[in-house]
This record gives sequence, C-alpha cells and structure tokens, in this order.
Amino acid sequence: MNKERLSYLRLQYLSGNITSADLTELKSLVNNPDLDAGFSDLAEEIWMAPDSDIQPMSADEANDIYLQVTAAAQQKRPVKLWRRLAVAASVILIAGCGLYFLLNKPNAGLKDTPVYAADALPGKVGATLTLANGKQIALGDASKGELAKEAGVMITKQADGKLIYEVAAVDNDHKLNKLTTARGETYQVRLSDGTMVWLNADSKLTYAASLNVNKGPQERRVKLEGEAYFEVTKNKNSPFIVETGGQEVQVLGTHFNINSYADEPLLSTTLLEGSVRVTTAGSAKQAIVLSPGQQALNQQGNVKVVKANLEQVMDWKQGDFYLNHVNFKTAMRKIARWYNVEVVYDASVSDVIEAGGWISRNKKLSEILQSIEATEQVHFKVEGRKIIVFK
Repeated sequence: MNKERLSYLRLQYLSGNITSADLTELKSLVNNPDLDAGFSDLAEEIWMAPDSDIQPMSADEANDIYLQVTAAAQQKRPVKLWRRLAVAASVILIAGCGLYFLLNKPNAGLKDTPVYAADALPGKVGATLTLANGKQIALGDASKGELAKEAGVMITKQADGKLIYEVAAVDNDHKLNKLTTARGETYQVRLSDGTMVWLNADSKLTYAASLNVNKGPQERRVKLEGEAYFEVTKNKNSPFIVETGGQEVQVLGTHFNINSYADEPLLSTTLLEGSVRVTTAGSAKQAIVLSPGQQALNQQGNVKVVKANLEQVMDWKQGDFYLNHVNFKTAMRKIARWYNVEVVYDASVSDVIEAGGWISRNKKLSEILQSIEATEQVHFKVEGRKIIVFK
C-alpha cells in the first residue's frame, strides 16, 4: 500500500472534498484485512507528529465514523448491524479494519446520513413506589431522605437515587409495597433484609416491606414482572423466593438475573454466583438446580438449561445493548422498552436477521437508528413515538 496515497485519501475525506471514486477506493482499503499493518503505521505517524492536530476521540465517535465509511462494504458480509470499537487511553488502536483513527471527523465526506425529526432521549433512573395504603411516590422527583414508614420499616432515598429499606422495629403486619419502572426507566432498591435488586425498564417488583425479617425461619418472597438482577443476602434459615408468571426461583443467597417480559417467547433465569432452584408452575412441575454460568429457558413450563452468555444477559445493567448473534426483532424490543417507543414492521423485514456487536444505551434514539440504518440492512421511518421498520 502506498502511504502517500492513503494519506491523500484521508485528507480529502477530512476536507469534505473526496470524490465518489476516491471514497470507493478508501472503503476498499478500509475493508482489506491485509492492510491493517499499514493503517496502523500511518495512524501512529500522524498521532506522534509534532504538528499533528489530531485529538483523541471517544469510542462512540469512532464507532460512528466506522459505520459511515464502511456501510456499503458491510452489505456483502454476514448480517451484522453494528460493532463497537475500543479506544486506548492515549493512542487509538486499530480494531479489525484499521480506519477510525485516520478519519477524525464524524460527518466528513458523507452527505446522506439520515436525520430524524422526532427523537427520544435514552432512559433514566426513575420509578414509582406504591405503599400498602395506596400512596404513590414518584422516586425520580422525590428528594433524598426519609419517604415513609411501613410495617416497622423506614424507607429512604439516597443521594444516588437508590431506595433503601431499614428495619426500625419488628412489626407483624404483612404490608406489600410495589416498585414499578415505566418504559424508559431503571431503578435500584435495597430490601429490608439487605438484598439488592436492580429493575430494568417496564418492570414491577412486589414485596413485603419487612420481608419477614426477624420473624424466624420463614421465606422471603417477592413477585417480579419484567426483568431484574438480584444480589440476595444469605440466610440459610429463610429462603428467598422470586415468583414470576410461570415459575418460582428459590435461593439462599446468590446473584442471578430473571427476564420475564410478557412479550418475550422465553422466561429466562441466569445464574452468576451460588445456586438456584427453578420450579415451574402448573400440574406438571419441573424443578432444576442451576450452576454458575447456566441459564434456564422456560417456554410454557418446558425448561431447557443452556450455557449463558453473561455479557448479553447483563448488558442492560452495564449500560449497553449487547447484540452479538441476537435476533434483530429481539434487539428492537430491548430498544423499544428503553426509549419508550413502539416498533412496527413492514412485511419486507425478515424474522431471521441477526444483530451483532455492542451499542451504548446512553445514546439518543436517532443515533441508534442511524447506526443500524448505515448498514442498509433495514431502514426506519419515525412517526412520533412509532418506528416503522422496512427493508
């Protein structure tokens, strides 16, 4: 590869004066894995030059540039809707195609990036707490400090937004609380026994304010709708039970995730630490004990145990969408919950499109859609809070 030619193409791209033929040539170079070393050498020379005006870019900026320049070439590869590139602390390394460091201008050279008149911000920390007496507290608006007292339990909100239950006195009243996240909300709560629960968007957790703490060997039972990650405080004399629509999960003290959204075809329970017993509902009960790294997939009472992809399961808690080898429509359900939008599919959209890679949950909806649309596998039309997907 001629470095002078590559440098010329880079400068033309940055100036916005690159011709169609030169852009095609640059795309061809970018997608040639045999030229990675040459790209790396040139990138380092530009970076280390005394008069270089190149500034480090974020991973999101790098990802956007990669998608814009390689969109056409991606059509010829297996269907992957986006990829995430890593950025080193002081030198941006080449990842797979040797490009994004060289093209340090998010919109240079490309005039046809779609613009969406309607946009949606990413979800936020927020939830609604419903007390046993029916009183509702919007936690996103509530200031920190004490919120209420129920069943001998003091309920407070911390400065970081976390909801805390603390036992102030033993109370035999079985008073249920409900913690509900809307679409586009997520929240964290510490129950009165010390168990930590993270609620994903569009989820509900129902539980006794006291969780039977200090009442001897009784079960600690909660009910979940939607998705949540649990870090259960160990108590060998008081099993912790999570009830969902189609099963119960019993633990003594462990870390696990449950996805029980009504619009998902499978109810999944994924174990990270310890052990859990999954028992299906109905007359033909089935009980399965999971080991760390395993996932129970429950389809209408029929349970299959598989090896879990923990990155994919825990992406929402880490602030990402992990979509490698994920069905596209499954991915869009995740996106719809987080941005509180409705997704409608044209008949031209296949059910077997497979997504790939990572994308941050902190981006605006328009950025998510632009990243996907850049591959030209699917296209979007936005009408208010409705996304129409077509081929």
